[in-house]
Amino acid sequence: MIPTDTEHLREVPLNHRSVYDGRLLHVWEDEIRLPSGRQARREVVEHPGAVCIVARPDADHVVLVRQWRHPLGRAIWELPAGTREPGEAPELCAERELAEETGFQAAEWTLLCQCHVAPGYSTEEIFFFAASGLTAGTSHPDTDETLDVRVFDSREIRDMIAAGTVDMKTIAGLALARFTLLAEPLNV
Repeated sequence: MIPTDTEHLREVPLNHRSVYDGRLLHVWEDEIRLPSGRQARREVVEHPGAVCIVARPDADHVVLVRQWRHPLGRAIWELPAGTREPGEAPELCAERELAEETGFQAAEWTLLCQCHVAPGYSTEEIFFFAASGLTAGTSHPDTDETLDVRVFDSREIRDMIAAGTVDMKTIAGLALARFTLLAEPLNV
């Protein structure tokens, strides 16, 4: 059983100052009082939340998208994912993002998990979905996105993970969906 008494850990907000207000993110600098009475600062990235989709045409394959990630200075393969619109239900966002990024529509949807991505500095919560019963269509990504779409088998994905050419949400999503990457350990 997980203890529910957290009052001895509570940080009390003293000051909340806006540092940056962008199209997607808002950054705050908060001054807080620690349980010890000392003061400290916390930087908080406010994010509207996201979805990530493990789209499987069959048990041995999964759909990935490749796009340029500016902070990394390179392109990587990822599970289809995207940011929620204000007030948008996670399920509807997942359906929209899968269709926009890949052209696929799914007959069956399962919520795998919802969790916070980086609770040390961000409010972002991501909802992981499994999608099956796929029907192919035409993708229509956002105007600021250029994507490659491809279906991979488990050996190919295992090799990409070992090479570091996928992101953490992809690894997490595959694990949550129990996508088998083969029995032998990765050689990284």
